[in-house]
Amino acid sequence: MLDIKLIRDNPDKVREGLKKRNKDPKLVDVFLSLDEEWRTLTKQIDEARSKQNILSKERKIEEAKLLKEEIKNLERKLSEIEPKRNIALEQLPNIPAEDVPVGKDESENVVLREVGERLNFDFKPKEYLEIAEKLDVIDVHRASKVSGSRFGYLKGKVAMLELSLINFAMKKIAAKGFTPIIPPVMIKPEPYAGMGRLAGDQKEERYFLEKDGFYLVGSSEHTIGPIHMDEVLKEEELPKRYVGFSTCFRREAGSYGKDTKGILRVHQFDKVEMFSFTKPENSEEEHKLLLSIQEELMQDLKLPYRVMQICAGDMGWVDYKQYDIEAWLPGQNTYRETHSCSNTSDFQARGVNTKYGKEGRYVHMLNATGLAIGRIIIAIIENYQTADGDFEIPEVLR
Repeated sequence: MLDIKLIRDNPDKVREGLKKRNKDPKLVDVFLSLDEEWRTLTKQIDEARSKQNILSKERKIEEAKLLKEEIKNLERKLSEIEPKRNIALEQLPNIPAEDVPVGKDESENVVLREVGERLNFDFKPKEYLEIAEKLDVIDVHRASKVSGSRFGYLKGKVAMLELSLINFAMKKIAAKGFTPIIPPVMIKPEPYAGMGRLAGDQKEERYFLEKDGFYLVGSSEHTIGPIHMDEVLKEEELPKRYVGFSTCFRREAGSYGKDTKGILRVHQFDKVEMFSFTKPENSEEEHKLLLSIQEELMQDLKLPYRVMQICAGDMGWVDYKQYDIEAWLPGQNTYRETHSCSNTSDFQARGVNTKYGKEGRYVHMLNATGLAIGRIIIAIIENYQTADGDFEIPEVLR
């Protein structure tokens, strides 16, 4: 959530941030109106309780009884206003950093650099699914009979490739000072909301187990982030870094067409994820570090890619600043996103109440894809394909 003091003291900055995100700036006014009413009622209740204590000490029983009824009425009004105020606050996404490009959608994201050499095949390159189905290493048809659309069986060579990629990424990132972690894939509604992952239209992406009161996570970030919920970390502990692996679950609501075939946009996928807790003054450097690790992984795999700075209109709800990496897919003759890298500033930290130091300042929280396994498998099959319809394994994985 946003800092309420920022909204009160600098509403124009928040309105401007909402405009950059293509959100209605009047949402700020809705919150401020409810907040003013909440503050007034809270003050009246505090004053009435203080007066009630005095009357009780002075043995003015009848006056104290009347005041008790007044307090009940004020508390009833407060109980009606408070949830509306909270909902209004949840409607406000994080405010973009000053240097985030202004743009309405992904078409206005900025290419920062292209890295790696695109191979010139002496045959027409195929799309990954055509190769994988002929080799019988990805089977979406049988998966659809068992689980429905947007699922797949990874078999043989590709199953082993997944395990190799996980091991490669976890070991490499752990060697850079990240603590390996296998987090839960179910999360309670309260910390999920605190992480900002149920706000806006994100709730449509989530699978909710109503009988048990759990959500399935869309990324290991979702349960690594609250690991220090309601804690005050020691200043010398920071930066605190984790690298996690988990299966992830998403509805992929709104996606359609060729992306829904194969394993690009599926309901269940595996991912290695980096997560950092830092001091506010260090989060920009930490963001660059996470991005550099992502690039190093792609370079080790010898996959051509480009780095994108995401414009305000295309950024995630919780993001203060976001980069993406897109891999070159020769069979599709295009780039496709394989990594995201986000600084959420103190937005998520406020939601899960994670602070540091004697002064109890909110940490900054950052998350970045290590490897989204399915998408990297796609990139490997297309970039390492051979004329005989097979594909090679990157040298670093052999």
